[in-house]
Parts: sequence; structure tokens; C-alpha cells
Amino acid sequence: MSKSIPPPLLSHLDSPADLRRLSAAQLPQVAAEVRSFLIDSVSKTGGHLAANLGVVELTVALHYVFNTPDDRLIWDVGHQSYPHKILTGRREQLHLIRQLHGPSGFPKREESPYDTFGVGHSSTSISAALGMAIAARQQGLDRKVVAIIGDGAMTAGMAFEALNHAGDLDANLLVVLNDNDMSISPNVGGLSNYLARVLSGRLYATVREGGKKVLGRMPPVWELARRAEEHVKGMVVPGTLFEELGFNYIGPVDGHDLDTLTTTLSNLKNLKGPQFLHVITRKGKGFAPAEDNPASFHGVTSFDPQTGRPVSRKSAGPSYTEIFGNWLCAQAAADPQLVAITPAMCEGSGMVDFARRYPSRFFDVGIAEQHSVTLAAGMACDGLKPVVAIYSTFLQRAYDQLIHDVALQNLPILFAIDRGGLVGADGPTHAGSFDLSYLRCIPNMLIMAPADENECHLMLNTGFAHNGPATVRYPRGGGPGVKVSADRQTLPIGKGAVVRQGQDVAILAFGSMLAPALAAAAALNATVANMRFVKPLDEDLLLELAATHTLLVTVEENAVAGGAGSGINELLLSHGHVVPTLNLGLPDRFIDHGTRDELLAACGLTNDGILQAIEAYYQRQACQTSDSTLKSRKLVN
Repeated sequence: MSKSIPPPLLSHLDSPADLRRLSAAQLPQVAAEVRSFLIDSVSKTGGHLAANLGVVELTVALHYVFNTPDDRLIWDVGHQSYPHKILTGRREQLHLIRQLHGPSGFPKREESPYDTFGVGHSSTSISAALGMAIAARQQGLDRKVVAIIGDGAMTAGMAFEALNHAGDLDANLLVVLNDNDMSISPNVGGLSNYLARVLSGRLYATVREGGKKVLGRMPPVWELARRAEEHVKGMVVPGTLFEELGFNYIGPVDGHDLDTLTTTLSNLKNLKGPQFLHVITRKGKGFAPAEDNPASFHGVTSFDPQTGRPVSRKSAGPSYTEIFGNWLCAQAAADPQLVAITPAMCEGSGMVDFARRYPSRFFDVGIAEQHSVTLAAGMACDGLKPVVAIYSTFLQRAYDQLIHDVALQNLPILFAIDRGGLVGADGPTHAGSFDLSYLRCIPNMLIMAPADENECHLMLNTGFAHNGPATVRYPRGGGPGVKVSADRQTLPIGKGAVVRQGQDVAILAFGSMLAPALAAAAALNATVANMRFVKPLDEDLLLELAATHTLLVTVEENAVAGGAGSGINELLLSHGHVVPTLNLGLPDRFIDHGTRDELLAACGLTNDGILQAIEAYYQRQACQTSDSTLKSRKLVN
């Protein structure tokens, strides 16, 4: 007799309230359906996969046990939030995730009441959850607050600052550590799960707290009991650190065992004070290709859901990231003092080959951007030549270190800043919208923006040879297809170049904006300058262009406020040049997710957008002239 197939459940779950109406016995089926739906959907759209597959059961258990959205779930980073979105009313929109006008790839407060805190950068969940726990206490609300943080995010100092503060406040807060850096180890089995249930149970908690009160009046006996408890727990769980920070540590538990998860979470839900649950999950769980190679399936393009192989795409030239990786290896071969540092972005920054070839000169510091910069400063002080590979948006976290530890001491460190400008599907949390603005005001800082692949190579040479802090800022993806030279030639610092001679209008292009500037200039017969350097600016070139043109147009893939165009305005005014100047760049708002081309078009940073902006400028001038003439006639009459 064939076994009957249970009817599908997921299609009837439009909210966690629907989930909570199911029996506990039905939860494994829900998890299986969520996992299947997730693989099928992401195989078509791309996005984050391995981490999401690893938290399916944990997500189901959290929404089953806690009364969301009144109880708060705060996801760290958000790479693991897709199952959460599936269960919170966004299942039918998941095929549009990370696309223009579709759901964000990260939790976003404007998107859903279940997204209680917007994230994109890591290690913020415990701080935010503690703030919410304090708010609940201040308002007399019986609200549960849960932070879910990955083992990678726990490497950041901010997470430990929050843990330390939470323990000191004795806040009603549950921190769930999603530890997915390993397969389920032997100690995460029946005994470990049994101990977790016991240690999180009401009886144990009552005896523990009661014992504190009684034995607290007899300090020598209390100290003996405390040490005995720590010794017993230390033999079976690695929780001593979290206990010292003031948390009641439970775990580790199997993060794919729904029965254990729901029982343990139900017990912890009723406990007061800071609680810490250590959950072991497996990245890519349930999809063999992702389990075998979770790093490759962290962020994916569309793929075959049967084999895991990516859908074939038209081959393109090397990306800027690949150009940096190739340069790094070549430069390391020529200079034994070169060392490379990254804050947990080895793959994303193109350093895999370097790490394999030069392991003793490669330093992945984890998600610790501040430490990465000061580490480089210490190395530079004593004769090494550090190269820090970091995303623009992540460098923001190390701004104080960049100023005080690097620039103030004028140390020779090269910063390879990836993802400068718009990044597309990852949206505003990952866009490098502000680096030219926040770097430009720092003394001693050399700032370069390549317009093509070979220029990126030359600028990396230039920055590495420079005796002071230098930055090469390049966008995500590839350039216009210029062949990269293999030499070690450098560029003259602070010198741009006129690449098209025209008249009346001069377009001053920075980095990625050279190609659309040239296309726009062809229609206008305008001059185009490839500025190359944001700091120092090419003063001679700018003064010459200001003297020979009636309109200067600056174009950059950075916020207009305080950006490279602002630097040109300041330079011209300091020389007494009052020349009409139009600054084009990213507008004064956060730019949502979509493809990079869609977002550039929305910001007017295409050849058509540049043309329209210049035409609109002349129309305004014509209207103002007409208004002035009309006013003059009225005054005469």
C-alpha cells in the first residue's frame, strides 16, 4: 500500500498566525516546503542561498513559538531572512526579490511590520534588540525580544559591546547564535539536546535562582556552588564566556531538529534576564551543491535547481575585482613586503588566489573593519606595505581609524575600495554612495577613480608606490573593455587628461562616468576631461577649462553633496573664477535596489541623463533671461 502524500501547507500560510495554528507534528513538512520553495525561487532570481537554507527550521520555530510581530525578531545582516519573508506574507513576491520595486534582499522596516529593524551591515542585531528590550521595559510591555546573529557577525566588536551592556542591565533578551561554520558535530546529538532542554527548563531556572538567593547569604558556599555549576556546564557546553558576560547560556542544539528547537525556545520564552541560545546549523542544508560548497552558494546568480550549475551567460571581460586580484598577486611576487588585509571579504574582494599563494601575507580579520585599518597602520609603522581590500560601504565603519590611525600619521597604506557607487540588487545598505565625499575632507589622502580596466591597474601601481595613504575606488562589475597592461607604470599624481576636444561645454568625468560623458559629448560637441584624481584635483586643467568654456558639468557616481564636483566648485571659487557649473551625481536620497543600469538611469547618470540635465540647465537659463528682460521692460515703462 502506497503512502499517502500530505496536502501542501505553505500555500495556506499567509502569516505566522497561520503557522501557529498548525500542530507541532506538521512543522517538519512546513520546513521542507519552505526549503523547496526557496531553492526553486532563488534558482531563477539569484540572491543569497546557502545561509538561508541553513536557517529554515530555526525560522519556522521562532515564528511558531513567538507571537510575531508583537514579539520582536531582529535578524543580523539579513542574508538569512528569505525564509522569514516567505512566512510573513511575502511568498508570492519572492520571485521579484532584489529587483526594482520588488522586496529587498534584507529586512526593511518600510516593507513589513515583521521586519522590526533594517539591516545590511552585520553585528547590529544585539544592540538593536537590547534597545527594543529597554523600550518594552520602560513602557511596561510584556514583549519578547530575540536577536538572531551568525557566528561570522559575532567576530565584530560591536556584538560584544552589546552583550556586555545587556548582561550589565539584566535585560529580558534572547540572543540566538546561529553557528553555521561547521557541520553538526558529534556533541550536538541526543545528550546535548537533552541537556539544552533541561538547562532551559523552568525547574532548573527556579532552582538556580532560588539557590542564588539562599547561598548568596553564605559567600564561601555560594562561590563553591557557582564554580561547580560552571564546571558542570563547561564540560558539556562552550558557554563560559557568555556566562561571564551575564547571560544564561544554553546549547549547543541541533538547529535542524524542530522538536528540540520549539521546546527549548518555549522554555526560554518564559525566562527572565539575558538568555543565550547556541544553535548549530549547516549552510546550504537540504541542497547538496550548497552543502558541499557553501561559499560559492552564499550569493548566487540564476542556476539549475537540479545540479546547482549556474545558467550559462555571455562571457565578459575581467571585472574590476578580478583586475585587483591579479594585480595583487603580481605585486606580491615583486615586493616581499606587501601584505593584504580584508575584513571577511576574501571572495568578494578578489583575494582567493592571493590567499592561496601567499597565506603568510594574507590577513582576514573577520567582520572587524575598524581593526583591519588600525592593523594595517601598525604594519605600516614597522616597514610592511599593507593593502586593505574593503567595500566602500564597509569602510564607513572604520572612518575614525582612517583619520586618526592612518591619515594623521600619513602612513603608506593602499586602500582598494570595491563597490564604489551603485551596486544594484543589494540596494542602499551596500551602495558606495558616499566615499568620495567622506574621503575628500581628510588631509594627506590620495583619491583616485579609474575610468577603465587599465587605468585601475595603473592607479593601483600609483597608490602602492605613494608614500602616504592612497585609495583606488572602483565600481562593481566590469569596465568598458580596455586591455590591461602588465607593467608597473604609475600615473603623475593629480593630473587628468582631455580625451575629447569640443566647445562651449566641458564635461568633467570621474571614474565610471567617463563612458556616458563621452557619449553625451558626441551629441553636444562638448569637451570631455577624464579627471582621474579626486584629490588632488588637476588645478591647471580645471583653470584652463574654466577659461575656455561657458559651462562646466561635473559627473560622478557618488553623492553630489560634498563629492568631487563640490571640490571643483571650491577650487574655482578660491581662484575667483565664477563660471556656470552643473554638478551631476547621486541625489540626496538613498537609492533603492534594482539592476545597476536601472539605478544609474533613475539617477540621470547615463548619456541620455547627462544630455537631459544639460538641456534642462539651458532651458532654465533661457527662462531666467526671459524673466529678467520682462522685468526690465516693466521697470522702463
